[in-house]
Amino acid sequence: MRELSHVPGEVISYIEMCQAWSASLQRGMNFHIRPDCSLILMSRRSNAPYRDSVEEEGRVLIYEGHDVSRTSKNPSPKTIDQPRVTPGGKLTQNGLFEQAALLAKSCKAHPEVVAVYEKIHDGIWAFNGFFLLQDAWTESDGSRLVFKYRLELVESDSGSAAQNASDLVHNRVIPSAVKLEVWQRDKGRCVLCGSEDNLHFDHDLPYSKGGSSLTAANIRLLCARHNLSKGAKIE
Repeated sequence: MRELSHVPGEVISYIEMCQAWSASLQRGMNFHIRPDCSLILMSRRSNAPYRDSVEEEGRVLIYEGHDVSRTSKNPSPKTIDQPRVTPGGKLTQNGLFEQAALLAKSCKAHPEVVAVYEKIHDGIWAFNGFFLLQDAWTESDGSRLVFKYRLELVESDSGSAAQNASDLVHNRVIPSAVKLEVWQRDKGRCVLCGSEDNLHFDHDLPYSKGGSSLTAANIRLLCARHNLSKGAKIE
């Protein structure tokens, strides 16, 4: 797999995200977008179409599967069970991710490496890092069955995709509300030089030193130059 230049916490535009993967990312679930890596797009904003959540201090992601497409035959996708197979009998993205998760759970295959991007604002995304797909199940949302997937953050080398990213420092996933608050507070600019390019969500006190990902007071926007110069030092 070609090395991915994005690092966890990096803020990018939708176009930059598509360019990095040489793909038009029109759907949220992209199984085997590359031979050794899949990709999902998530959102935890109040108007998000699916119920994605982060648990265990940002180490675990619970991702919801996707609905049937809205068509004249299916005008209300939210009233229909999320599909495992297409009308032609092929696995949907839900089915492909479920199959990979259950194979990993039963120790019949290595967990799928999944790159995760989160929408924080219109046209603005953050790279949350690489996760391992560990489990899948269906549950009722009160009116229909939806798919749920458990993914665990890669914090050591696991799989070729993670090996290509072996120099990355994976911080716990910052809550969406905190990201949005920081983005608005810092006006989409590096707090040290005002740059609007190559931005990252940075922990003022690093997570490894006890800093929290749960409060905007400990998160700020830094450009790549200042983020790299800081490293893991406490300023």
